[in-house]
Parts: sequence; C-alpha cells; structure tokens
Amino acid sequence: MTSVPRSRPWDVHRLPSAEGRTFLVTGGNAGIGYFVAEQLAATGAVVVLGSRDAAKADAAMVSIRSRVPGARVRYLPLDLADLSSLKTAVEGLDVGRLDAVVHNAGVALDDPPRRETRDGHELMFGTNHLGHLALTQCLAPLLSAAPAGRVVTVGSFAARSERLDLDDLQSTRDYRPKRTYGRSKLAQMCFGFALDRRLRAVGSTVLSVVAHPGGALDSLTPPRPPVCVTTRGERLRALPAGLLVQGKDAGAWPVVRAVLDPEVQGGQLWGPRVFGLRGTPRREPVPSHMADPDVASRLWALSGELVGTDPHLGFR
Repeated sequence: MTSVPRSRPWDVHRLPSAEGRTFLVTGGNAGIGYFVAEQLAATGAVVVLGSRDAAKADAAMVSIRSRVPGARVRYLPLDLADLSSLKTAVEGLDVGRLDAVVHNAGVALDDPPRRETRDGHELMFGTNHLGHLALTQCLAPLLSAAPAGRVVTVGSFAARSERLDLDDLQSTRDYRPKRTYGRSKLAQMCFGFALDRRLRAVGSTVLSVVAHPGGALDSLTPPRPPVCVTTRGERLRALPAGLLVQGKDAGAWPVVRAVLDPEVQGGQLWGPRVFGLRGTPRREPVPSHMADPDVASRLWALSGELVGTDPHLGFR
C-alpha cells in the first residue's frame, strides 16, 4: 500500500517560490502591509504596493529592495476613500491577470470627531470595508483570469468582541472611534467569508480567505527605516509584552500563508498560533458572528447599495 506523502510543514522563513505571479497589497507601504510585501517579494513574485502616498510607497520599495536582492516591486496609486478613482487605478495595473489581492489598507482613528470619505461615508467603514468591496469588483476580471486567484482580507482581533449594527453601519447615531474601527474590520471579515460562499455558488476558481495578525506592536517590530523606526530602548521596554504579542513582521505571517499556501482553502480564517495573538500561522475556527448568513446577506445588500456594486461583484 502506497502512502500519500505529507507536505512539508509550513516554514515562515522558507517560503515557496511564486515566480511568474503578481500580487497587489493595499497599504503595502507601512505596517503589516509593508512586511507582507517584503515577504512576498522574497518569493520572486511581482508585488504591487497600492498606496495613496507616493513618497511612502517609494520609501517602502527602497527598503524592500535593500533587503531582497532583485525584488520586483511596483507602486500603484490607490485611494480606497475615493470610490470613483478605483477603476482608473486598476487600469494602471496593466496586467493580464492578478494572482492575489491582499485587502490590508485601513484607517484607524483614535479620537472624534466623526469624519467622512469623499463619497460621504464614515471614514473607517468607507475605507476599510466599502473601498475594498468596490476594489474587489474592479479586480474581478483579473483575479478570474489567474489559474487560482485569491482575495485575502486582513481582519483584526478587535472584530471578535464587536457586533454589527445593521441599522447604523456608518455610526451616524453613536460614533465611538474604537468601536467603529472594530466594526469596520468585522464588516471586512464578514465580507471575506460571504464572498467565498458566493464564489463557490457560481463555480469560480477564485478563493476568498481571511487572515489576521493577532497582536502586532511597532515596538516589537524590527526597524526598517524610514518605513518603521524603533529605538533600542523602545524594543527593550517592549520585551515583556513579547510574551503575549509580537512585531508586525510576525503579524504578516498568517496573511502571507493565506496568499501562498496551496493547501489553504476558501472560507478559512488564519491567525497566529498562540491564543490568536502571536506565533506561527495556523487555521482558526470562524467565529459564529462572522459567518452568520443572515447578517452577511443584509450587510452585502446594504454595502452594495452604498457602493453601487453588482450583486456578484463581477464574478461569474
């Protein structure tokens, strides 16, 4: 009897080659997105940094090239808070197919007052959720043209304790920045799971996967000046926190695995191994409030009305 060979255990420091593939990372110029881009660049893929700030994107590309010899990185002007600009932005990709998009870019506000996007949507909900939803529709033909395209949505641990208020998605009645941020990330994650169900229903080859970085602190992140600058003192003071959380380089690991691992399946959730806060990536159970079909259906319909998207987002 012939045994089926087991695949090599996933090694965050020995990623598989992705030569010939193209990945778009929104917000790839800073934070988790930067380290996702740096790690993906080391696989030989073309990595496109989607950012509204050209100077920050240039700095990120210089940093990646200094650490990854021969890195193939590009910049794409991308403003998720301006929905009317997204179609033109995607045309600027100038590729025949896209192997994966990482929906990473996000806005997090700490203090009032409530702010709005150019389209009149609450800034965090409008950028983090609605902007990525609209971008997905624009990218649908390119993702469908890839042999196994992926939409990887970067969620947040903060979404676990939140619940969506479907009658006040844009926090017009009760705006509290931290709660509004958590709900915007929850909306993103609900969208990621709902998208995969819809992709399966139409027989698409594209997968939708959700990943989150756990607890990722700047003070535990290795420096990448000028993209990420931490002093030795800051890193030393943060060492005790390293028992529970990690740096943003490690926070990128679940996202990178969701992009690259051929054994990852659509509709899965990936996060850090230790309490969902730190460590190497593993598959996690999907919390019930993120996969509720009734909530997802209402969120999908309401979001589509706000953005003006096709019910199937262009996937057939």
